[in-house]
Amino acid sequence: MDRPSRQDLAELLAHRGGHHVTILMPTVRAGAEVQQNPIRFKNLLREASSLLQERGVERPEAEDFLAPGRALLGDYDFWQHQEDGLALYLAAGYLRTWRLPLEFNELAAVEDRFHVKSLFPLFNEEGRFWVLALSQNDVRLLAGGPHEVHEVPLPDVPRSLEEAVGFEVTQQALQSHTGTRAGARPNPGRSPRSAVFHGQGGGEEDAKDEIRRFLNAVDKGVQPLLAADGRAPLVLAGVDYLLPIYRDVTGYSEVLPDGVHGNPEGLRPEELHARAWEIVEGHIQAGRREAAERFADLGGTGRASEQLEEVVPAAMDGRVDTLFVARGVRAWGRFDAERREIEHHDEQGGGSEDLLDLATVHTFLAGGRVWSVDPEEVPGGGPVAAIYRW
Repeated sequence: MDRPSRQDLAELLAHRGGHHVTILMPTVRAGAEVQQNPIRFKNLLREASSLLQERGVERPEAEDFLAPGRALLGDYDFWQHQEDGLALYLAAGYLRTWRLPLEFNELAAVEDRFHVKSLFPLFNEEGRFWVLALSQNDVRLLAGGPHEVHEVPLPDVPRSLEEAVGFEVTQQALQSHTGTRAGARPNPGRSPRSAVFHGQGGGEEDAKDEIRRFLNAVDKGVQPLLAADGRAPLVLAGVDYLLPIYRDVTGYSEVLPDGVHGNPEGLRPEELHARAWEIVEGHIQAGRREAAERFADLGGTGRASEQLEEVVPAAMDGRVDTLFVARGVRAWGRFDAERREIEHHDEQGGGSEDLLDLATVHTFLAGGRVWSVDPEEVPGGGPVAAIYRW
């Protein structure tokens, strides 16, 4: 499945110069209503053309500008394989599209930069999370969201203890660990590779050292993948003795304290996802409650605000530590950087931009945390709420 990474998001944010068209729309995955997807998209292209013309672009030039997007209308296969939402980003010589498990409100926007706020559920605790399934015989990394999961290829990760430390060394350590004498006939009902830790002794310590080497190698291989999603939480799945060893060796800071316990080898990705999501959902709710309580505690101190006129300049200054922003809500206007004031517009056009998106972008660029939530979940009752660093 194609998903925008944090690198893709940074690319969208860095793209400047000329007109930037953003189209967001809900899509139907299957059934007779699938044929409505390209019709809806065509209507949004027509709206984007009108917005370009409002910015002074002649109609023929506007149609040429939108031609790469319009070419998708004839791509039958593209429209037959949709998810819950479609995001298109178009500029001169630039086109990116993503089919995503997000239910967008319809939007056609033409601004000086791309409109990215609607993607943020993929990049905060409400979006993507990881599941690392560990056993001595197999390693799997899954990327998931609330409603979907897929396995991530691991070309630079040893897939078993034997692969990481070598067959002979592993057998010696496991024989010592299981009490099997060298040269003794093995128990036909038990494989030495299924050994588990209990008690103390040289054999156990040798095996623990090997498993630590194995998990160190796993962690080294998965770190670049985990880092691509910044602070996405990681759920570990495995038998009880492996999980604390991995927590001890990993350099990733977002490993959740709870895990999926038991041998994961027999679990399908969907089963791992369902059990991991229970853990992640609790983590999300606790983090959001904590942030909302912190916002309430800081009321009247100058360290928090729900006023857009105050939040936008603070975000531009890099002062926003935590931002709640209402999903699907737009606040059209302009920010005057010299006067440090915002001007509200009733609708898009005339050089306006979504001020909520502006605050979101600059909070993200400054390393702040963005919670993209339903409007009723924004503290203070408005479309935005911010906690300041100072």
